[in-house]
Amino acid sequence: MNIVLWAVQILLAVLFTGAGGMKIAMSPESLIPLMPWVVDFSPGAVQAIGAVEVLGAAGLILPAATSIAPVLTPLAAAGLAVVMAGGTAVHFARSEYPAGLANVVVLAAAALVARGRLRPAPAGGSGARPGRPAHPDRG
Repeated sequence: MNIVLWAVQILLAVLFTGAGGMKIAMSPESLIPLMPWVVDFSPGAVQAIGAVEVLGAAGLILPAATSIAPVLTPLAAAGLAVVMAGGTAVHFARSEYPAGLANVVVLAAAALVARGRLRPAPAGGSGARPGRPAHPDRG
């Protein structure tokens, strides 16, 4: 399951880095053909959504990869799932059903990562850590 979670995290990070980066770097006028919904939001709101997506993408990878505050990975995934829920609502309200359904798929993937990375270690394990036996006498 760890490999599946990493694959999904990487795919989501690439997706959100690209989509968020576009929202930050491109003008609203140039985004309209790619993302027609931007006409319903201020340029600052679109850039803020983009910043949240880019930061979320970093949160999917960096904490888990560096083992520095790894609890941030499921929180980033949950935050991105919330962003996708908002995006789904916007697309459905605008009758953009294919885009809304695509958001549902991304939401589900983010929820999978959030749940998978929050899972506690199984109870009653051997107590062994990687590279160390559970009991020194049984080395």
